[in-house]
Amino acid sequence: MQFHHHGYVSTDPRIQEVAGCGIDRPAEIPEEVDVLIVGTGPAGMILGAQLSQFPDITTRIVEKRPERLAIGQADGVACRSVETFQAFGFADDLIREAYRITESVFWGPDPHDRNNLVRTARTKDDPHGISEFPHLICNQARVQDKFAEVMENSPTRMTPDFGLKFVDLTVADEGDYPVTVTLNRTAGEREGDDLTVRAKYVVGCDGARSNVRRSIGRTLDGDSADHAWGVMDILAVTDFPDIRTKGLITSNEGGNILLIPREGGHLFRLYVDLGVMSGKDSAAIRQTTPEESIAIAQRIFHPYTLDVKHVAWYSVYEVGQRVTDHFDDVPNDMIGRRTPRVFITGDACHTHSAKAGQGMNVSMQDGFNLGWKLASVLRGLAPESLLDTYSGERQPVAQKLIDFDKEWSRMMGAKPMDPEHPELGGVDPEEFQNFYVQTFDFIMGFSTEYELAPLTASADHQNLAGGFPLGRRFHSAPVVRVSDANPIHLGHHATADGRWRIYAFADTRVPGGKSAVADWADWMAEAAESPVNRYTPEGAETDAVFDVKVVYQGDHTEFDAIDAPEIFLPRRTPFDLIDYEKVFATDPSDDIFDARGIDRSGAVVVVRPDMYVSAVVPLSEPDKLAAYFDTIMLPQTAAAPAHA
Repeated sequence: MQFHHHGYVSTDPRIQEVAGCGIDRPAEIPEEVDVLIVGTGPAGMILGAQLSQFPDITTRIVEKRPERLAIGQADGVACRSVETFQAFGFADDLIREAYRITESVFWGPDPHDRNNLVRTARTKDDPHGISEFPHLICNQARVQDKFAEVMENSPTRMTPDFGLKFVDLTVADEGDYPVTVTLNRTAGEREGDDLTVRAKYVVGCDGARSNVRRSIGRTLDGDSADHAWGVMDILAVTDFPDIRTKGLITSNEGGNILLIPREGGHLFRLYVDLGVMSGKDSAAIRQTTPEESIAIAQRIFHPYTLDVKHVAWYSVYEVGQRVTDHFDDVPNDMIGRRTPRVFITGDACHTHSAKAGQGMNVSMQDGFNLGWKLASVLRGLAPESLLDTYSGERQPVAQKLIDFDKEWSRMMGAKPMDPEHPELGGVDPEEFQNFYVQTFDFIMGFSTEYELAPLTASADHQNLAGGFPLGRRFHSAPVVRVSDANPIHLGHHATADGRWRIYAFADTRVPGGKSAVADWADWMAEAAESPVNRYTPEGAETDAVFDVKVVYQGDHTEFDAIDAPEIFLPRRTPFDLIDYEKVFATDPSDDIFDARGIDRSGAVVVVRPDMYVSAVVPLSEPDKLAAYFDTIMLPQTAAAPAHA
């Protein structure tokens, strides 16, 4: 974390100086806003946290509840989400608080007595080291609290507006604030009163029964699996040996259980199989009581005992997979002819079973994807057409999730196959275990691949950095910061501030003399067509839009950070201080060039503000870097070269 550059700071450095719309922020929601977010679920809160960083954008987030969420339904936090939390500054806090999954166990019928359970397999949670971050279990409410802290500490001092329910909206063909929203007060002295807010953009993060989705004429389409599950967070005494390990338990006749240990060391969640819903039985299954679900769980755990002492939360849900065909308000016959004004995220546009732990995780990536794009457009850095890419990128991700969830739910709800009577059907336990292992990268959020042009460039030069696949998340690796010899992960230096990251992997061990990276650095600093000079607003700091870093192939002891070209040593206002934290050397114990398949001739890797690789180009062809940004950004007022 960097601070003191505006002067000495003795208070919490996470609390940023108030600025822009945060100064004298009105308690009441204003009549006109840039972005109105409806709903404080995971998608809404990450979107709010992202937009709160921009004091020149007026964002408000409304919630029909009168106060913060106390108990959330979601609990699984994928590694990709923890990577995202790192960019918002609270990954370490949540890791300390959460339960960490390191193994999963599988239990099935004992071959000698199929009425009893035996452990059939153990699997490592991340056997291939897909991420340096862990797979966590944590209450959704605490995740949302962390995003709320980011908002409160931001320059805008943003906080949710509770007690306001979305009623309806209309979109005009013109005007600075074309979306007119009707809200209703659900709490306080004026409960029941309506109010009107006009917005440039509205984002519906209001769940599966989304009224924002309804207002733009979108529908959730798909199937229901007609299978019900009782879900409960409980405190219990049991002799089941793996009660503190994530477990997938399939009994012979009694049904199945997904066991999820919770944070705190004592609480755990059970997804209890209530069976297929059909005909007159459907209503009765929906009314299954906690006591009835506990009794079913006790039968499934046989011969182990389960003495439930306290039920902290309970619900019955039906498995269903549904998705909308488009995630914004542009009619299908107008796609490409007008830009969107209203967007939907999370459960408002895709629903699925809870057992794969994807709901909160995928929803947050919806919000992260949209947030930087809205900020870029509202700040005049990119054309409105950038907003078309939100639905174009996220809808295929949701459809892929639906397809995965159908197969996962089928396996979870099936009887285990009896090896002596395979003709009776069921799922082979080994097939179930293999499916879990083989789809781990999907479950952890790492299978997302954005292919949509122009945001994702052509793969002509992918061979220069094979370990940074285009369209995939930037897979961090260790480096050494030259200025202070600190070993760090390169990706951990990126923050959720809306900036692009441009990593120059040098063709030389040290700076100085003639090299491709030196020529490239000169071009970045001096050429009019350089992205830094072409797209950075006049008067802004050199790295206000592009965070440019360099990694040399040598040991950090072979040179000094100050030896690097000036583009890697930007200045900080108001005292013109040098930022020394953008010059790196390889870690001798884990060379990033080898670990990520980077060609020793060097390469430039471009990473979007939401941490996805969007271009790989040679150091020797900077014109290709210029051409990439020409397709997605707006030139700014002519500014002096970065280091004239």
